Amino acid sequence: QVQLVESGGGFVQAGGSLRLSCAASGRSVGNYAMGWFRQAPGKEREFVTVIDWNGRSTYDGDSVKGRFTISRDKATNTVYLQMNSLKAEDTAVYYCAADRVYGRRWRDPVGIEYWGKGTPVTVSS
Repeated sequence: QVQLVESGGGFVQAGGSLRLSCAASGRSVGNYAMGWFRQAPGKEREFVTVIDWNGRSTYDGDSVKGRFTISRDKATNTVYLQMNSLKAEDTAVYYCAADRVYGRRWRDPVGIEYWGKGTPVTVSS
């Protein structure tokens, strides 16, 4: 079992930056790929980005390429999402997730093994 707790959400003006954190705990959590999804009101959950188990490879969703960066601290089992050049359309609840598989499967949230409860991000235009 893996537990994920997000933090760092809040309000920010368009063009600003925010960093989200996800603290992971549980058996063999270091062997999991970890990533982020987001869900805006009335919309489906959308893949944001994922990082592999050792922090050497990342895979981004199309809407955030060049603006968001994921990183991982294996010593503390914490994953970060640095969000720059934020836009109003980035407003959503951001969810941390973990899965044994890394890569394109993350484009579909169905079947992702573990989820956090989410942290809201609001970007004002």
